[in-house]
Amino acid sequence: MSTKVLNNISEIRRFFHRNEDPIYFISATNFNLLGLDEWVRNFKYICYIDCYGGKHPNVFCPSEQPHAEFQSIEDINNYLLQHKEVIDFIKRRGGKPKFVFLMFDEETERLSKELGAEVWFPKAKLRSGMDNKIETVRIGNKAGVPSVPNVLAEVKSYDDLKKTCEKAGIGHDLVLQSAFGDSGHTTFFIKSEADFRRHEHEIVGEGEIKIMKRIDCRGSAIEACATKEGTIVGPLMTELVGFKELTPYRGGWCGNEILSTAFPPKVRDHARDLTFKFGEQLRKEGYRGYFELDFLIDKKTGELWLGELNPRITGASSMTNHAAFAHADAPLFLFHLLEFSRKKFNLDVDELNARWANPDMIDSWSQMVIKHTDDSVDICTQSPETGIYKMLEDGRVVFDRFDYHRRAVESENEAFFLRILQPGDYRYEGADIGILVTRGRSMTKSFQLNERAKKWIHGIKQSVSAKPLPVAEAGPALADPAFKIM
Repeated sequence: MSTKVLNNISEIRRFFHRNEDPIYFISATNFNLLGLDEWVRNFKYICYIDCYGGKHPNVFCPSEQPHAEFQSIEDINNYLLQHKEVIDFIKRRGGKPKFVFLMFDEETERLSKELGAEVWFPKAKLRSGMDNKIETVRIGNKAGVPSVPNVLAEVKSYDDLKKTCEKAGIGHDLVLQSAFGDSGHTTFFIKSEADFRRHEHEIVGEGEIKIMKRIDCRGSAIEACATKEGTIVGPLMTELVGFKELTPYRGGWCGNEILSTAFPPKVRDHARDLTFKFGEQLRKEGYRGYFELDFLIDKKTGELWLGELNPRITGASSMTNHAAFAHADAPLFLFHLLEFSRKKFNLDVDELNARWANPDMIDSWSQMVIKHTDDSVDICTQSPETGIYKMLEDGRVVFDRFDYHRRAVESENEAFFLRILQPGDYRYEGADIGILVTRGRSMTKSFQLNERAKKWIHGIKQSVSAKPLPVAEAGPALADPAFKIM
């Protein structure tokens, strides 16, 4: 690798255009880093689910081999790294492989090392520590980024919880979060003893828990990248949360919108400023690279509170890395790769952040993660394939053509759909059917699903067919295999 210093965006783009070493994103699907292969030469996806029916030139999916039931994305990645077809694929392509993941653990690191690959992310142990919601509060406090009034405590009983809250002065209308969790699975709304009883087994004995005063708020997400030159901050996005048409989980993330007018300029600027401060604190803590923050915006006061930290790419990353600024300059994840490439670069981060704060750098898109929301289990026989769909004047949704670019969506009557649920898969409550990406908004000004979004969701769900389980299987064998794959 040459020692020449990269001095501007143009040189950074050229550096990746000529990249020699193979870089692999290994995950259940390629959704999180959709389109990155077009910015980085020798960038490939190794995936468990083939969303494209073999038609994507840079996605490699090995054949199914016997394996223990997956409990997490880490399990999927560790399975892939031990798969003979994957090992052969990586060896055949040669070079010094670099791996990036959505999720990984120490076993993933060990397997990567066996394959002679570098993991281009901070160590799993550091990420795991940062991912702890309790730790997020502490890092935020150090950075001057406030969390919703809260207390961190172990909960032994409902009376114990009441005493803790009275002492902290946060009332009895509460939101409890255990240290780790995803998409609303470990967020509990507690207003009464009956609420507490419902979730008692998930709260008591879980160690220190974040107990928050419940506020009437709106969720938002912002992604950033901590580099040696400073923290580069992406746009503030809305979050779709808990819509029953999309997810069975109350408080469950089910999509994002990106648009310049989603929040007042003051809120947007404040969120960017707090994210920058948080990123600078992460650098002091030894973390570098990509991360995402959830901010809770109080509907009454407009105050911004830190919700949680995801020390990784996330479900919102595909939005961030396709925004107008990404095409004008470079996708945010490119700076993550640059940071780990050890290539010397100079970058005026303040100037870049000021440019990316310009509303002209943000075009309007939304993505919805569509799950099976009925409390039922069956076997999928047909599901809509990946590609571009059209909404007809009568509201029907029809497949138009195959494509794997969301930019191929020309108008608000078209959408890009990425298929997750495949024929032959179990369809259970919480199973991902797929991701729908549209131009324009999916929510109203009052942050409810708009009519167009509802028609799109209905149209996609109508295209899924299923058959009942064989009688022998219709027992409790499939209690809750749902875990977040994005």
